[in-house]
Amino acid sequence: MSTWVSHFGLASSPFSKEIDDEHLWLPSSKHALVDQLSDALSERASVLLTGEPGVGKTCVLRALRHRLPQAGFRLTYCHNATLGRRDFYRQLCLALGLAPSATAAAVFYAVSSHIEELGRERVHPVFLLDESHLLHQDTLDHLHILLNYEWDRRALLSLILVGLPELEDRLTMRRNRSLFSRIHWRLHLDPLVPDDTGEYLRTRLAGVGCEREIFSSDAVAMLHEATVGAMRDLDRLATAALRETARKKKKLVERDVVARVIDRDSRED
Repeated sequence: MSTWVSHFGLASSPFSKEIDDEHLWLPSSKHALVDQLSDALSERASVLLTGEPGVGKTCVLRALRHRLPQAGFRLTYCHNATLGRRDFYRQLCLALGLAPSATAAAVFYAVSSHIEELGRERVHPVFLLDESHLLHQDTLDHLHILLNYEWDRRALLSLILVGLPELEDRLTMRRNRSLFSRIHWRLHLDPLVPDDTGEYLRTRLAGVGCEREIFSSDAVAMLHEATVGAMRDLDRLATAALRETARKKKKLVERDVVARVIDRDSRED
C-alpha cells in the first residue's frame, strides 16, 4: 500500500480505474443518459453518443452494461477503431467467437449470418464501437449495410457509436447520410457541474473507507475549474493533491496544494 494511502487511512487508492460496474458513480444527469440508452436498445435502435475526453463516456457504457438483461441482449465491445474495413470485421468475428475468414466478403457474411441466428434465438446483438471518431471512412461507408436485414424491414442489430463531438460532424457529411439516417438516438454527454465534482470526490473516498471531508471547499472548486468537469483529469489531479498533502503530513487538502499540483501539471503538458 502506498504511504499516502495509509496516511489518510484509506483501504486503497480512491481514484483508481479498477472499480466494479455496480460501484460506479454517476450524477443524476448521467443516470438519465443510461435510461435513454436502455430505452433505445429496448426499441432495437442505434445510438450516437458523443462527449469531450474524460467526461465519463466509458462510465456510462459500463453502467449500461450492468443494466442490460443478459438474457435478451448480446453486447460486443470493440475498442480498436483504427482498422480498415476487412480487419474491422475480423475484429468483430473474434469478439463474437467466430473464426474470421480470409476475404472481406466472407468475414462480413459470417458476422451478418451470426446476427440473423441471434435474431432467431430472440437475442438482440449490440455492437458498441468506442472511439468511433477514428473509424476509417471505408468502414463508415459500410456500416449501414450491417444494419440492413430482410429488405431493411427488421432491426436485428443495434450499433452504439461512441466518440468525440467531431464524430457527429463526420456523420452529417453527405457520404455518411445512409448510416446517420439509421441512427435515431443522438445523445451528448456533458461535463460534471461543480456540485457533481464535490459529490464525485466524496463518493470515491467513501468507497475506500473514508467518510470525512478530505478536500476543502476551495480545493474542490479549484479542481472543478481546472478539469472543466472531466472525471479522468479530476482523478489524476485529486490523486496528486492527496500525495502532496500526505508529504506535508497534513490531513486536509487545501487550496494552495491544489494550486501547486495544477501548476506543475500544466507545465508538464
